[in-house]
Amino acid sequence: MLDKTNGVVSGNDCIVWLNGEILDDLKQFEWKVTLDFADVNYLNDPRTYKKYQGFSGEATLTFNKTRSRGATLLKDAIKSGTMPDIKIVTKLENKSTGKAERAVFTGITFNEFGASSEAKTVGEESLPFSFSDIDFPELM
Repeated sequence: MLDKTNGVVSGNDCIVWLNGEILDDLKQFEWKVTLDFADVNYLNDPRTYKKYQGFSGEATLTFNKTRSRGATLLKDAIKSGTMPDIKIVTKLENKSTGKAERAVFTGITFNEFGASSEAKTVGEESLPFSFSDIDFPELM
């Protein structure tokens, strides 16, 4: 009997690139696509139907704090108003099965960056962002 646990992926098997650079200090990457629908109603019909209107995407990169990721990426943009062109690529691979999932995020707009410190806590830096497009060149 095949061990089902070998088919389960782990976050440890995820690689993320930002503009071609591997993010080797990345602790967590979370993303989601929200589908937007408009309500459609008709006279003499009590049901509400949904019409697809598009989507929006949001994500957060969370780093173990080893450098000033947000400030380095956005310091010039906040002064000039010209945002950098960003592309993020992820690969989640199950080494046991050889299956992988890749996602490519473009149209990225970083929403905020900053820093905080807390006693007896490992430093982190979170960079939340929105994206306007996502592609999946490979799926499991």
